[in-house]
Amino acid sequence: MRDKTMSLADVSQQIESGMTIGIGGWGSRRKPMALVRDLLRTDIKDLTVVSFGGPDVGLLCAAGRVRRVVYGFVSLDSIPLDPHFRAARENGSVATSEYDEGMFVAALRAGASRLSFLPTRAGLESDVMAMNPQLRTVASPYDDDVYVAVPGIRLDVSLIHLNRGDVHGNGQYLGPDPYFDDLFAMAADRCYLSVERIVATAELTAAAPVQSLLVSRLFVTGVVEAPGGAHFTSCEPDYARDEPFQAAYARAARDEQSWREFTERFLAVDDAGYQGAVEELRASAAAAGGKP
Repeated sequence: MRDKTMSLADVSQQIESGMTIGIGGWGSRRKPMALVRDLLRTDIKDLTVVSFGGPDVGLLCAAGRVRRVVYGFVSLDSIPLDPHFRAARENGSVATSEYDEGMFVAALRAGASRLSFLPTRAGLESDVMAMNPQLRTVASPYDDDVYVAVPGIRLDVSLIHLNRGDVHGNGQYLGPDPYFDDLFAMAADRCYLSVERIVATAELTAAAPVQSLLVSRLFVTGVVEAPGGAHFTSCEPDYARDEPFQAAYARAARDEQSWREFTERFLAVDDAGYQGAVEELRASAAAAGGKP
């Protein structure tokens, strides 16, 4: 079996302007943030981003890298709306396809199965149909039921983050939810997986059930060891969401100067620089009594 290990920079070099990229995770949970931050250090633009969105979508919108967002929601969980996506949505700088969550999953399942569409009841008689006039309905050939025919989503590239992986691309989640990352992997022509730690294949099931092996190496193009690679989102049980940092991220979006300072400190640096800046922020917050 082939060794598929790569660096963060190796992954970003495989992504081109105009691509459709899927980003796994859910809101502000287990997002492949190290991979996303590395994209910000390139000149890639005009992306179509498919995501149960969180700060991944917000950061890419803030950097002007996005043409369209296809999403079920974009939220920071403990903060209801990502400020950068909200601004992009309100000023019309990005096109959007907003689906019901059930429709979004059906679209991913169709793409993963190489189907042009899947029927679903989700979205019927709702404003989702009015917001997406390209959607069609389909009559059942067996009875009088009518369904939404959700078009399958095929992705040029998917980016996902899991707790553990091996050098061959097998990926394991250890937290409470898979967040549909397996569908993102299967719906993509190429999938790049970052993990908290690369371990020997046998170690993946030494202390966890085989059901925790979420992503097969068959669907993974490259794997990156990126400790803390989901920060500031959560990656349970390895770490929780960094709520003080997330709050600082949201505050920084309030004006151009604050965002410029945040970008220079946390985004215009490599991953080691980012992790170092995060530690400095934690230390200063501790010295100030917990206020970042």
